[in-house]
Amino acid sequence: MTACAGEVRVERDLLGELSLPSDASYGVHTARALANFPLAGRPVHPELTRALVLVKRACARTNMETGHLPLHVGEAVVAACDEALDGRLPEIGITDALQGGAGTSANMNVNEVLANRGEEILGGRPGDYARVHPIHHVNLHQSTNDVFPTAVKVAAITLLRRLEKSLAALQTAFQDKEREFSGVVKMGRTQLQDACPITLGAEFSAYGEAISRDRWRVFKCEERLRVVNLGGTAVGTGITAPRDYIFLVVERLREDTGLGLSRADNLVDATQNADSFVEVSGILKAVAVNLLKISSDLRLLASGPRAGLGELMLPEVQAGSSIMPGKVNPVICEAVGQAALRVMALDGLVASAAMSGQLELNAFLPLLADALLESLSLLDAACLMFRSRCVEGISADAAACEEHVHRSWATVVALVPAIGYDAAVEVARQVRETGATVPQVVLERGLLSAPELRRLLSAEAMTVLGQGREGRP
Repeated sequence: MTACAGEVRVERDLLGELSLPSDASYGVHTARALANFPLAGRPVHPELTRALVLVKRACARTNMETGHLPLHVGEAVVAACDEALDGRLPEIGITDALQGGAGTSANMNVNEVLANRGEEILGGRPGDYARVHPIHHVNLHQSTNDVFPTAVKVAAITLLRRLEKSLAALQTAFQDKEREFSGVVKMGRTQLQDACPITLGAEFSAYGEAISRDRWRVFKCEERLRVVNLGGTAVGTGITAPRDYIFLVVERLREDTGLGLSRADNLVDATQNADSFVEVSGILKAVAVNLLKISSDLRLLASGPRAGLGELMLPEVQAGSSIMPGKVNPVICEAVGQAALRVMALDGLVASAAMSGQLELNAFLPLLADALLESLSLLDAACLMFRSRCVEGISADAAACEEHVHRSWATVVALVPAIGYDAAVEVARQVRETGATVPQVVLERGLLSAPELRRLLSAEAMTVLGQGREGRP
């Protein structure tokens, strides 16, 4: 599109006339939205814009197939959609992420940009709308009320699949460390106090298992989003849309997206209720909880390193202080924790937006979409960063782990089945009072032989499940 600087064109809508740059690929509805909603300062999520374009493409294909849209017009719309999907229409998806109208501004922005590009393809100029019209052609047999929720689900499923892959890779990283650290005996701690020996590998096995559950939950919750209300138009009754279109359009969207979508049995319900998004957001909150707990554990285990626990060494990725020379902070773990806290907060926004719907529509869907899609993107980025910049590079300070075990009287717990609880209490008391070690006191009292003591405090004994007969693991 080319035009001389300062040239304008005039477009009209219900509210009157509005001047736009003559070469603008958007139209009057987009222009009003840009003026009306200076809120978030960022556009709708790019994956949502992509999903809106995919919906428009499927609708155009369906309307051509059913004979409701002239082939040359429909083909121009499809071609414009393909250009948008390739990133060649930069003015698509420019409305603010937070907007009134249940997503009408985002929908109309896509309609206008696709229509204007279709006009060009067929030899017209932006704003003519004689050959391709934003509403009569691009939005044919649709409403924002079925297009926008459907697009949010398409975008969310796409991001869920991306997140599942990131979680799988993070799970693998923890499992690799589980094997690497399987022979490192250390103190296990409960309530931040010495409890009993464990291996570092066993600790990492728990991290891997938690992420494994998250991965499975994320994989399964895609099912909650596959049912869409496309074809329901304004309130779920399909008003203004022909039956042949309604029964075909989701099939075409399924083809274009490669997602297992289906039309809701009750389109009225699917148009007014957003509880499926709340359910998915709850799963994301569970992921965030695990990420925060694990990243906090790693920070604690790596604390010091000389004056803290210092049992782990995290990858050093940047200098830690503008005033303290030599300080390196666990910044990746801190960043993961902050992302997790934001996801937890966004879950509250999703729930609040979902319950703010009234009667046949939820006008707060733009907020819900922004919060849900941000959570998905944040978690994906956090998992990728956590794995590549932290977990894969973690090493153990086996000497520090051994020293903590050596100094703690809590190791006597592992000896209880062999020497009895009362004798173990006496050993612990002597260790506390004298500063001797558990092995020294046990051997001094003649409670166990040196080989038996070594066996009971070995990595193998620390990880076997349960005790055998006569206290033998």
